Amino acid sequence: RFVSSMNTADYLLQNAEDARPAIIEKNARHTYGELRDASARLLGELLARGVRPGDRVGLLAANSLFWAAAYLAILKLPAVAVPLPTVATPDDLVRKMTFTDLRLLLADRRSLRRVQAALPEGLIPLTEAALSESGPARWESAGTDFSLDQDAALMLTSGTTDRPRAVRITHRNIQANTNSIIEYLRLTAEERILVILPFYYCFGTSLLHTHLRVGGSLAICNTFAYPETALNMIEETRATGLAGVPSTYQTLLRNTSLPRRDLPSLQKVQQAGGKLPNVFIRELRDALPRAQIFVMYGQTEATARLSYLPPELLDTKLGSIGRGIPGVTLRVLADSGAPVAPGEVGEIVASGENISPGYFNDPEASAQKFINGNLYTGDLATVDEEGFIYVVDRKSDFIKSLGHRVSSQEVEAKVLELPEVIAAAAIGVPDDLAGEAIKVFAVPKKNSGLTPEAVITHCKKNLPRHMVPKFVVLLDKLPLNAHGKVVKAKLREMG
Repeated sequence: RFVSSMNTADYLLQNAEDARPAIIEKNARHTYGELRDASARLLGELLARGVRPGDRVGLLAANSLFWAAAYLAILKLPAVAVPLPTVATPDDLVRKMTFTDLRLLLADRRSLRRVQAALPEGLIPLTEAALSESGPARWESAGTDFSLDQDAALMLTSGTTDRPRAVRITHRNIQANTNSIIEYLRLTAEERILVILPFYYCFGTSLLHTHLRVGGSLAICNTFAYPETALNMIEETRATGLAGVPSTYQTLLRNTSLPRRDLPSLQKVQQAGGKLPNVFIRELRDALPRAQIFVMYGQTEATARLSYLPPELLDTKLGSIGRGIPGVTLRVLADSGAPVAPGEVGEIVASGENISPGYFNDPEASAQKFINGNLYTGDLATVDEEGFIYVVDRKSDFIKSLGHRVSSQEVEAKVLELPEVIAAAAIGVPDDLAGEAIKVFAVPKKNSGLTPEAVITHCKKNLPRHMVPKFVVLLDKLPLNAHGKVVKAKLREMG
């Protein structure tokens, strides 16, 4: 597959016209010309502060012109970008900064206020104030003899321990995955995507990569506390695209006016970051009958995307993550290493130019996850006769109940059939009789009157005995990580 031999910052801006809108914020529109100027200004500051190729540079900011320009400047140098989650606690941020041994931190002033007192000594931040000040600016013309296999970014991900885990993403990884995504989504310069996912999350970063590469626009919505705001912004900006994780769509479908709203501009809807239960896929299709809905699968270790289901197969392959995207080979392997037969369960194993070379400073974890150029995803799945893949569960999330291996996702999907439920998560808790009893945490609609007993009754009617939850706890919200995914470890701590 074709991958350019230029720096990724130049690759991303190669097709952009200076006068076209690049970043649309609440009160401002920034053209590609302005984005180039902002990137050159920040690159000038990086060089003036002695940042060298290969140095790691932190990026702590809300989605904005500043985030995009800072990211491009870091890649252009070429240093290594370390996007940091703005929602993390100051202690956690400092732990991540220390682990990645940052040379410099670029931060917007709002994020900086939260963490400044705890910053490691000598780490002097650079803020968005530089964009409105005169100073050095530098952006050399694109070269074509660039080494694509050097690290471009360290993407922080949730490990199984308290120690931070950072995935090494190379320039080759980014460009290969960006090319693949553009190909199967058929993206053009006319795209205008509403971005509610943070750029520090690999799914959010992939939106930035793909839309800059085609010369499209990104409309930034930095608040999802009032999800109706996102729908209003789709109307106001005439957004053609929307991307989200399961919690995004569960909230939009059952806690906003989306099912009753006409959004004629919306053409392409992307869903990844975990399995969206079939009942919600049907509701999403009904709510947006004119839009193409792309159900996708990916991992940070794969830069972003690994598979997609063509929208026209939503009915016939409901629940499938599809097959590998262009340039990616996906196999479902048994413990023996042989491909599983249809209906059997195995682990999804991926290969392609988008696969990371490994974790930063963690050879032991790298050796377990990356074997002979293959990514062992930790996701268990089945395949059908045509090779379409259906995720069953994470290895770590299976529940052992009454001698059976129970998929937590199957239990959750059944609970979510209740229209009063916005979100649900199932875990196993120790039980003398069952080995593990199933415990469900559910978020009901406000004033729905839903009771734990009603949830259990519904499950008893629709699930075999070993899959019926013994306990149901109703919560105002589920614990989510910085990427909007449910943190089951915190639910297990609740017992």
